[in-house]
Amino acid sequence: MSNLPQTFDPNAPVFPVSIAAHLADMHPQTLRGYDRLGLVVPQRTRGRGRRYSMRDVAKLRHIQHLSQNEGINLEGIRRILALEADIETLSAQVQRLTDKVMRLQSTGEAGRIFTADATGSVQHGRRTRRRVQLALPYR
Repeated sequence: MSNLPQTFDPNAPVFPVSIAAHLADMHPQTLRGYDRLGLVVPQRTRGRGRRYSMRDVAKLRHIQHLSQNEGINLEGIRRILALEADIETLSAQVQRLTDKVMRLQSTGEAGRIFTADATGSVQHGRRTRRRVQLALPYR
């Protein structure tokens, strides 16, 4: 069993610029430019050398696809990457909330009412008999 490979962490910074560029099918100078622009920022070694992860390489290939196949400029790519990061964050939050609801349902606390404030903070408490009147625009 000790001969089996260890699981590979896709976030592990293991590839220098030359290898990452080869894996992404790009010129090393392109990777350095993307680093300066903040599109793909690799981790640094103590000597300030860049080290890319498999996730970074996948992101580089995604950028290359958006640029070459979709005709999107670098500013557009920057916005797309930011929106994708937001979606990933929101998806993780939805998963955490779903897990919490499932946990509460399995413990019998599902009869409680959940409320959320303007910041998105979720709280659970007792049901109250309060009427809420909605302000509708005049037509």
